[in-house]
Amino acid sequence: MAERSTPIGGHVFVAGGLAKGGLAYAAEIGAEVIQVFVSNPRGWALPAGDPAQDARLRESGMPVFVHASYLVNLGSPTPETLRNSVESLRHALRRGAEIGARGVVVHTGSAVTQSHEQALRQVREHLLPLLDEIPEDGPDLLLESMAGQGRMLCATVQDLEPYLAALDFHPRANVCLDTCHVFAAGHDLAAPGGVAETLDALDRVAPGRLKLIHANDSKDPCGSRRDRHENIGAGHIGAQAFAELMRHPVAAGVPLCIETPGKGEKHREDIELLKKLRDSA
Repeated sequence: MAERSTPIGGHVFVAGGLAKGGLAYAAEIGAEVIQVFVSNPRGWALPAGDPAQDARLRESGMPVFVHASYLVNLGSPTPETLRNSVESLRHALRRGAEIGARGVVVHTGSAVTQSHEQALRQVREHLLPLLDEIPEDGPDLLLESMAGQGRMLCATVQDLEPYLAALDFHPRANVCLDTCHVFAAGHDLAAPGGVAETLDALDRVAPGRLKLIHANDSKDPCGSRRDRHENIGAGHIGAQAFAELMRHPVAAGVPLCIETPGKGEKHREDIELLKKLRDSA
């Protein structure tokens, strides 16, 4: 039997307050770990938190992660986007500390119109100071590679090595692995040995840095470079890959959060399937 130390949960809807709504939705879908937004994921507004809600979430004992705004791009050549990205990420890290989050997930970004090298220099200039600002008991920053569309800075797990090198392998810079993203980028998790090959490659470039897994099946085939999530077992990755993932030593004990289509009962079904795969492995 697989160890029950791998928490399984998902991104939660927080209508009614970050703690009140988030914990209620977590109970509805059977989540053992949750991911939340602390601002509009498609906007730049930086709302203050509710201290009472923050305290309730901290005291709940529920492991919590924050997902930064989708607009954040520290590789952007546009000064306004870069400035907003820095402030939005600083806000997410601060709010993450206030709610007791373990990590703040951020997309690794795109070079857009500049060179890859220029974009990485820019990431270094603006991200290293944010990493140094994180308090000892604050959340780690979790770098999430993308599906490979456009001029993304990280798609394959190997792409994380130069990104982390640009950050001097800062101890607070860690990794969130999205199964749909890496599958779309060309890591064939559905093939025999594909999960082990992917996680072994990650361990070579970022040993000990995997802190969260976004467990999402894929609507599109391997190498599609299309970021379209599917419910667990209903896509091209298939349920067996998730069982193999939870058995691999690199992923041992690393929380899994779904970001799959639908809500409510669909999310409960995905989480129940992942728990079954975990407990029968």
